[in-house]
Amino acid sequence: MQISPIETAGLTLVPLAVSHAAEMAGILADPALHSFIGGTPCSAEELTARYERLVAGSPDPAQLWWNWVVRLRDENRLTGTVQATLTRTDGGWTAEVAWVVGTAWQGRGIASEAARGLVDGLRAQGVRDVHAHVHPEHTASAAVARAAGLAPTDRVRDGEIRWELP
Repeated sequence: MQISPIETAGLTLVPLAVSHAAEMAGILADPALHSFIGGTPCSAEELTARYERLVAGSPDPAQLWWNWVVRLRDENRLTGTVQATLTRTDGGWTAEVAWVVGTAWQGRGIASEAARGLVDGLRAQGVRDVHAHVHPEHTASAAVARAAGLAPTDRVRDGEIRWELP
């Protein structure tokens, strides 16, 4: 399995590179993006260091860290990120997915399209178990999970509901 770009109708999910950090720092600068996940926005330097770790990959050979930036093709600009942490199991690969779109681009369907593209791209590579964890009060993220084909379960981890492919 190998990370590669994913094309959707209006987006290109581009494999993360350290060089994306400066632009992404501005896109992810709104503290409101951390309302449900905690923390604060990273500076460009902090994001560069984080991207260096992510691009280097997981130290665990049974786990892959796949990260993409979301490029809105019509505007030729980055708008957010999607990610998948893939873990090898006896039954193949399982993926926990997540997404974030900068505040300025929210409400345009970008997160839903990116998450759908991510799930479709993972399934095309043979990943059958795809799941996400969504805060129960984060209705926008729940809508993105639903648009990606995930459904809520009755399982909760760290206060977040597990959503998975039916």
